[in-house]
Amino acid sequence: MTDFKKSTIYQIYPKSFYDSNHDGIGDLNGVINKLDYLKELGVDYIWLTPFFVSPQNDNGYDVEDYYRIDPRYGTMDDFEKLVCEAEKRGIRLMLDMVFNHTSSRHEWFRKALAGDEKYKKYYIFKKGKTQGKAPTNWESKFGGSAWEYVPEMGEFYLHLFDVSQPDLNWDNEEVRKEIQKIILFWMEKGVKGFRFDVVNLISKGDFADDECGDGRRFYTDGPNIHNYLKELNAQTFGRDAEIVTVGEMSSTSMENCFQYAGEKSGELSMVFNFHHLKVDFAGNEKWVLVPADFMKLKKILFDWQEGMEKHQAWNAVFWCNHDQPRVVSRFGSEGRYWKESAKMLATLIHGMRGTPYIYQGEEIGMTNAGFTDISQYRDVESLNHFRILQEKGLTREDAYRILQVHSRDNGRTPMQWEKTENGGFTDGTPWIEVNKNYEDINAMQQLEDEDSIFHYYQKLIRLRKEYDVIAYGSFRTLDEQNPSVLAYMREHEDQKLIVVCNFYEKEVSWECPEELEGFRYLIGNYKGREGKKGVRLRAYEAMMLYKRE
Repeated sequence: MTDFKKSTIYQIYPKSFYDSNHDGIGDLNGVINKLDYLKELGVDYIWLTPFFVSPQNDNGYDVEDYYRIDPRYGTMDDFEKLVCEAEKRGIRLMLDMVFNHTSSRHEWFRKALAGDEKYKKYYIFKKGKTQGKAPTNWESKFGGSAWEYVPEMGEFYLHLFDVSQPDLNWDNEEVRKEIQKIILFWMEKGVKGFRFDVVNLISKGDFADDECGDGRRFYTDGPNIHNYLKELNAQTFGRDAEIVTVGEMSSTSMENCFQYAGEKSGELSMVFNFHHLKVDFAGNEKWVLVPADFMKLKKILFDWQEGMEKHQAWNAVFWCNHDQPRVVSRFGSEGRYWKESAKMLATLIHGMRGTPYIYQGEEIGMTNAGFTDISQYRDVESLNHFRILQEKGLTREDAYRILQVHSRDNGRTPMQWEKTENGGFTDGTPWIEVNKNYEDINAMQQLEDEDSIFHYYQKLIRLRKEYDVIAYGSFRTLDEQNPSVLAYMREHEDQKLIVVCNFYEKEVSWECPEELEGFRYLIGNYKGREGKKGVRLRAYEAMMLYKRE
């Protein structure tokens, strides 16, 4: 049985991973083609973002049919082969399940619009306050109202995301049973993990105007959320002790996460939260340019590490995914210290209490896209906000600068495999442009370089398996008020681990508040050094020091 506390999970965005049939879109056979690469890296699970039949208005997070594979990604035979080939290499599959909403092209929604009362109750339809005025002032996460009027019905339907993504009504038991059937279907196919998209939004509270926000307080961590997750666990994945689950928790509270991912709560194995990835926002506003607040980042990471441990709950720890910019561009350096900063950021996350997630390309230090024209963007959120920002009075140039920093397309450019055209991703025309730096940043080059970012990630993955203190140790902050350094200690039985990271390009003096006698250098992004109490940390320097008593 795989221990998820010792495991590392690798996220694949299939559309951008590897194209095996020359159509410019990555596919399931492309994943099979690269399994040996993933085995060499050392990961235990592959999380695949949705590859179900979809109109792709939100890149597959608008599901039209949960039982069928979109032909652009392959066939069910391809999927079954992927499960088998991954298993041969000791790798298991985790599927991304989107159950807050469906596509408006899903059979259920089409029947609802046709007037079938059974299926209308699968969704959330409401009368307007007055003729043509939405039931509430809630805003969509993608901009604009969260309600869409259907003239033929004289009612609005709720869509917290795109207008083509109507929200499901989880208060309807029939909906919950349909969802259970879907999970059991994929369990039969050999799937050993599930990631649940924005799952803490499925239980809606009061449908009222939000006088001081965008409505999220009425549907985030809603009144029945824990009951619904317990029921889902009991009826499906909870029957197989080997299945690992993770919930994506949008704008969640830590108190709710104690239950979502509590060891004995009967809900999920672990949770993603995103508070640490809002430290370069202005409040909750993403589409602005403000410097990252390092002290805030430190506090959020430390609070979640300590709080989740105190309540016997488990974190997913990560920097990147398909919805986030590239971390080395965001918090590191794209220039002189690109390699050092990428390794530092990896050290910080992989030493923590929680299961680490790596997003494709993170292990080779892929950077933001650098797009300069709106025609290069594909993401519906980015396209909407490019328009919205200008409607608010910003110039096109200012809007571009914001997109270059915050667009989700930064994480969606194709995987850079080698120096050849299109980075070896495809010999067709890629669905979205490949980052122009693929000749300098690619997997082939890094496999051949023992000092590469790839090999550093490989070592970190191996250390988690070898040292129980990394997988199971307690967490304690060190030097909490230091304005440049993030440091912490892990302890388990007779083992101690100190992790120290200089978050900046400038050199800093650092004195460890702990006695370092007997500690040895385990890993770091510069040549090894002795464990001394007072050290001069070089630009973006990171290290792990280990002691067994």
